[in-house]
Amino acid sequence: MSKYMYEILDRLIAFDTVSSKSDVAAAGFLAERFASHRFKTDLHMVEVNGTQQANLIAWAGPPRADGLIISGHVDTVPFEGQPGWTREPLKMAIEGARVYGRGVTDMKGFIAQSLEAVSSLEIDKLRRPLVFIWTSDEEVGSLGAKDVSGALGAILGDTPAPRMVWIGEPTSWAVLHAHKSIAIFEVRVGGIGGHSGNPERGVNAIAVAGRVIEAIGRVQAERCAAPSASFAGIFPDSPYDVLNFGTIKGGIALNIIAEECRIGITYRSLPDVEPLEIYHEIKRRLAALDLHDYASRNHRATIEVGEPMLVPPLLSERGTTLERALLEATGTSNVGGALFSTDGGWFSRAGLVSLICGPGELAQAHQPNESIGRAALEEGPARIKKVIEKLCFSQ
Repeated sequence: MSKYMYEILDRLIAFDTVSSKSDVAAAGFLAERFASHRFKTDLHMVEVNGTQQANLIAWAGPPRADGLIISGHVDTVPFEGQPGWTREPLKMAIEGARVYGRGVTDMKGFIAQSLEAVSSLEIDKLRRPLVFIWTSDEEVGSLGAKDVSGALGAILGDTPAPRMVWIGEPTSWAVLHAHKSIAIFEVRVGGIGGHSGNPERGVNAIAVAGRVIEAIGRVQAERCAAPSASFAGIFPDSPYDVLNFGTIKGGIALNIIAEECRIGITYRSLPDVEPLEIYHEIKRRLAALDLHDYASRNHRATIEVGEPMLVPPLLSERGTTLERALLEATGTSNVGGALFSTDGGWFSRAGLVSLICGPGELAQAHQPNESIGRAALEEGPARIKKVIEKLCFSQ
């Protein structure tokens, strides 16, 4: 059992890094730790929705081509108001074979493992650059990675940015090379309010929203009915584009005609599909809808389709040196696809090649009483060192 790794993890969990809050204190703590191991560090400051955030970049090694980037995110999903918690979310607890705390599996455990791994590295013997990137706001659209990926060259200066990126998201040590894009947007239906006893004078936004849901539902059904043979092995559960109605809100009272209804929608499209293709198809179909409600044809509703927030897809090339090193270090032989999106989408847009592999368990991510197995946690530093040695120390 590594005392140092658990000390780091304890401190990291104690930082409240829910995406809506600042991660600057946590990033500053990590910068101090990496600096103590003779890494150069830079806090790349960004502002997200009025909140100051920081991406931490730490690097060491000669200014040569190749090498390795190891990456993950510092932010977590919310825990306040989440049913099912029986523990203090911001306090690490070790009980039996499990370690508990918000972010322990997604993905502060991997960050603590990485610091344990570098604590015993002989930095002076690095033959290629080793770079760590810990991002902000991954849980709300990978906004930190979007900003830092374009600035990486300027931050590293004379050190060429390595092309290979290892993202330690929770995969139970499976190696994944692809994920779908994700688009998030809102549809607002505007009606005309009034007394429910006189519907002829109004337009019920909820009623028209039903037509919106039906139109988008048909898009979903069509995509499900046309699975991609090319991605059947990568996404066996859903080798097609998927859509979801995440939220709906409308009306203020039972005896008032609903004046507004808002629908929150997400979709995830296959990596070879233009990410905004479904968005434009939905807009086209909604523009053709009958916008009268069922009670009267005297007035029409309005529909506004909000601008989407987009995370690009990931489809990394196969057979890279990083893939071989990860397969050897984890003892696995298969490479698949992730059901979730990652910072790798934005890294891909910057010309980097990302693979996803980490100790956490996807079933524990975002859950109350979030936990990770002690075995997966404690075997991690040796695996990380093994990959680093392959890509940054060998000839």
